[in-house]
Amino acid sequence: MNNQQKMQEITLAGGCFWGVEAFFRRIAGVIEVTVGYANGKTQNPKYRDIAKTGHVEAVHIKYDSNVVTLQTLLAYLFKIIDPVSVNKQGNDVGTQYRTGIYYADVGQLVDIKQVVEKEQLSYKKQLAIEVLPLENYYLAEQYHQDYLGKNPNGYCHIDFSKLKDVIHEKSWDKPTQAEIKKKLTALQYKVTQQNATEPPFDNAYWDNHQKGIYVDIITGEPLFISSDKFESGCGWPSFTRPIVPDILQEKVDNTHGMMRTEVRSRIGDSHLGHIFQDAPIEKGGVRYCINSAALRFIPFEEMIAQGYGKYLSLCDRDK
Repeated sequence: MNNQQKMQEITLAGGCFWGVEAFFRRIAGVIEVTVGYANGKTQNPKYRDIAKTGHVEAVHIKYDSNVVTLQTLLAYLFKIIDPVSVNKQGNDVGTQYRTGIYYADVGQLVDIKQVVEKEQLSYKKQLAIEVLPLENYYLAEQYHQDYLGKNPNGYCHIDFSKLKDVIHEKSWDKPTQAEIKKKLTALQYKVTQQNATEPPFDNAYWDNHQKGIYVDIITGEPLFISSDKFESGCGWPSFTRPIVPDILQEKVDNTHGMMRTEVRSRIGDSHLGHIFQDAPIEKGGVRYCINSAALRFIPFEEMIAQGYGKYLSLCDRDK
């Protein structure tokens, strides 16, 4: 933990935990979010059991209270739930979809009660949200962790389009050509706009081993993650895969007397590099050979502040 951070924890339930997790991952100040089963009657429950065991689908949040307060997080929870609905959120029905705030530190109870009492003023019906000590919490199966990060088109009961005032996240708009030329160095412009190639072993990231994310130098669109970077010996940054399969454009490149596959960024249409089929088999066999000049690297510690919090868990995904 960074010495400047003041780590706190809270467990929240707001219906299907896929969407709740994805939402809180995007909040500035949130350090870690996991999904699991809380306050049930049995030990080590499985997803198929929780409708009968009394557990609730929940997210366990670690956050930096110097950046975001508990009261703010709880106010955000109320933005994504129907707090008077009993055992139902969105299309999901059952006791496992009830809403709740579960605290491990009794000192948090004052803040919790203040937020709940304030929210109650907006409703004639009694709020159905539980406020209870956290009795138990078991991690859900691995495929549930960061489910929407791994399955961007997966089911979600939360309408993220209505939460742009809350979510600390960037959009990836392409600047005008004049703006592009103004913001880039001569080399960056030649590489991204004129399909040039920078020198090997003499570029910013070929030997960068820091944990973090690589984004399009022009738009900021996320492209590659550090956990997929490997040392290929070619002198340019090499990756086994992009963040998600459709984030890149592939084009046939017949220049220089060779038949190659060029890769370009999806929104910025920047020339990035080429794909080669010469990576080790254990790494998937495919090498994305990318120019550093087409990328901007954001260290893991700065990803939330710069609007890339939803990608934090990918920095530790299996290579």
